Amino acid sequence: MTTDAQSTDRHPADVHDRIRVQGARVNNLKDISVDIPKRRLTVFTGVSGSGKSSLVFGTIAAESQRMINETYSTFVQGFMPTMARPEVDVLEGLTTAILVDQERLGANPRSTVGTVTDANAMLRILFSRLGQPHIGSPQAFSFNIASVQGSRSATIDKGSGASISDDFSFTGGMCPRCEGMGSVTDIDLSELYDDSKSLAEGALTIPGYTVDGWMVRIFSESGFLDPAKPIRDYTETELNDFLYKEPTKVKFQNINMTYEGLVSKIQKSLLSKDKEAMQPHIRAFVDRAVTFTACPDCEGTRLSAGARSSKIGGISIADACAMQISDLAEWVGGLDEPSVTPLLTTLSQTLDSFVEIGLGYLSLDRSSGTLSGGESQRVKLIRHLGSALTDVTYVFDEPTIGLHPHDIQRMNELLLRLRDKGNTVLVVEHKPEMIAIADHAVDLGPRAGTAGGTITFEGTIAELRASDTLTGRHLDDRVAVKASVREPSGALEIRGATAHNLRDVDVDIPLGVLVVVTGVAGSGKSSLIHGSIPAGSGVVSIDQTAIRGSRRSNPATYTGLLEPIRKAFAKANGVKPALFSANSEGACPNCNGAGVIYTDLGIMAGVSTPCEVCGGKRFDASVLEYHLGGRDISEVLAMSVSEAEEFFGSGEARTPAAHTILARLVDVGLGYLRLGQPLPTLSGGERQRLKLATHMGEKGDIYVLDEPTSGLHLADVEHLLGLLDRLVDSGKSVIVVEHHQAVMAHADWIIDLGPGAGHDGGRVVFEGSPAALVEAASTLTGEHLAAYVGA
Repeated sequence: MTTDAQSTDRHPADVHDRIRVQGARVNNLKDISVDIPKRRLTVFTGVSGSGKSSLVFGTIAAESQRMINETYSTFVQGFMPTMARPEVDVLEGLTTAILVDQERLGANPRSTVGTVTDANAMLRILFSRLGQPHIGSPQAFSFNIASVQGSRSATIDKGSGASISDDFSFTGGMCPRCEGMGSVTDIDLSELYDDSKSLAEGALTIPGYTVDGWMVRIFSESGFLDPAKPIRDYTETELNDFLYKEPTKVKFQNINMTYEGLVSKIQKSLLSKDKEAMQPHIRAFVDRAVTFTACPDCEGTRLSAGARSSKIGGISIADACAMQISDLAEWVGGLDEPSVTPLLTTLSQTLDSFVEIGLGYLSLDRSSGTLSGGESQRVKLIRHLGSALTDVTYVFDEPTIGLHPHDIQRMNELLLRLRDKGNTVLVVEHKPEMIAIADHAVDLGPRAGTAGGTITFEGTIAELRASDTLTGRHLDDRVAVKASVREPSGALEIRGATAHNLRDVDVDIPLGVLVVVTGVAGSGKSSLIHGSIPAGSGVVSIDQTAIRGSRRSNPATYTGLLEPIRKAFAKANGVKPALFSANSEGACPNCNGAGVIYTDLGIMAGVSTPCEVCGGKRFDASVLEYHLGGRDISEVLAMSVSEAEEFFGSGEARTPAAHTILARLVDVGLGYLRLGQPLPTLSGGERQRLKLATHMGEKGDIYVLDEPTSGLHLADVEHLLGLLDRLVDSGKSVIVVEHHQAVMAHADWIIDLGPGAGHDGGRVVFEGSPAALVEAASTLTGEHLAAYVGA
């Protein structure tokens, strides 16, 4: 039969085997068109900021989710986030998109690994059925339901004159003392006030509590205290009124106000807020003044005594949740109870998925806010592994982040399993080990930002390797092990480290050189470095926590660059600096400095349009009449970092403070970013490097970096190695927690933890130079590094 005849025999439904994108213009995409094969694994490559996420997440996944949302009733849509249609001419062949991105799981203190994966829900049912003594329904084992929630009665008139009274009581498993949080807070009173001074002399040392401010005056003029008496001379009653008095109405300058004790006030105003969202000086105060200790009643398990008393074979639900998941899977697998066989099967599958995906070292009671970006992403994946859904589009954002080369092989197998079930798998990735398994590759570039946003290659991996694109040229890059390494200038001694799974570790970290701490995910790297090196004077720690910022935040505001720029404009024009801030006096009155007008269309998706008055420039027209070096403030914010570095480096606009910050941004490879680009439009790798550039300005002799290669293209890794070398050559000590073999090979000293994860790890299995590690090849890291350098 001829090919033509075969094509005419195809069922019409089988023709739709591609996702067609035409004319995509989201963010920096330049009117691109691409066809993506369905039921295949397609990898999207290109430098950080080239437009990969804009195409995959901002266009394909966003439109799929928007169309699904439109199938719900208008009532339900009113409770959902509104999504505008992406800027694209044609999108055909879309299927339901499931996003597995790098966004951290919510840091809600009540959220644990068990609650976000439903493993806890299944365990609660199991203990309510099999636990002895029997204490009640599954909610009796829940730390989110109060132990005594009270009772209520309802009287129902049946029409016959008689009434029926029903009593309803609700009993959960929450520890009454810590209210299911697992920890209690203790406030150090000496950090709140100086007891040798009186209120009038400024005894309170809390940020914002000034002598003439409202917060202090309500204490001074309440009538309960003598403002002229030193706090140490207070009577017992006065001290109790000062610190713990219940809210009481008082007359203050003819106004009715509520007076309450200082400790209660602090707990309500500060401790109820997310610490990460606080301003730096307030967060520093909370870190000093508040200690979190495990609740003495429940020993940190969050559960009441009743919930902990019910056991299966001597194991309580608190014991089960505290177990390493690989051990818990073994325990559940050993239970033989015909009445709950389906439940045990499902629970076993979920726990086995954790082990399979390389997260067997976690425990179900681990707070979800403490998981890294890579761990969060894999926990989300667990929900989908056993799914019966097929013909779904799974979208992954760098699933190899936080994975040792040994674990990447496992992740590859999982992605191929998802594909082989008949799903379309789209992966944004930089690691060659994962790119190698793809059926199809789409390379974006050629560079980042405005120099990117075009398709530079489409085809197979073999064709990509042979192509002349940036990715193709660097796909087989290998960093050789150093012939000679630097000599350390000293050592940082760590003795008896026991944080998390560390087993009384003693190790000397050389100073004055580039040290790489490595090992499989969960081996104890972060516990050793972040838990044992005190973050304080002389230590600059750059971790993976996400940058927070609204549309009004941009690289200029985040790095502190805008401050010297505003002052330079103010000095040159003889006006005040506040005029040159779009968030202050210089804002366009029509859009309040946002640059866009947001129109809420009720049940339909809201629309944002550029402000007609300022044309999206964000500033009042009068402000744009002031110039520095021939440019107004909106033109400066529209510059790229490289352009601005040149602009502020010499001539009339020369501003050394601004030039120093810009030079650091160029150093970390962000020369293409626009100064005024909103932070939410930056990719994960760009945010990580922006944070790195900001911290490089801090005074410190020891730099601790947590996976700085996250989100970096192969071509940019070389740039990063040069930056690390420059830091070390300037006299700094650099300690890097990293899995990337290029960084390991470039190190002066390697500390390898393992041999496995969780309780199979927590030991130092190798210390020495990269060459010695390759030669010995005695650890998993050694084997993979030897294969990488071709030894």
